[in-house]
Amino acid sequence: MSKEFSIGSKVRVVALPPYVKTAEPMPMLRPPDVIHIGDEGIVIDRRPGGYWGIRFARGAFLLDSQYVESVETALESQESENGDQEL
Repeated sequence: MSKEFSIGSKVRVVALPPYVKTAEPMPMLRPPDVIHIGDEGIVIDRRPGGYWGIRFARGAFLLDSQYVESVETALESQESENGDQEL
């Protein structure tokens, strides 16, 4: 099941695909080292085939939802873990 993100939401790379595709009118395949695990980007659109257009510091790329997670979700889970530790 693929994850859903809102346009404009922040996401973080959690795994690298074998290659990345640029989110340009004429997409190009790029090596995966143009992005790194932990890089954060902004969701710019939803594409066919389960891909998300995401703008990173080094450009906009198309990534499948399995390679990214919502930054807000990650923050909420960290806060709940930290909250449990304080008790």
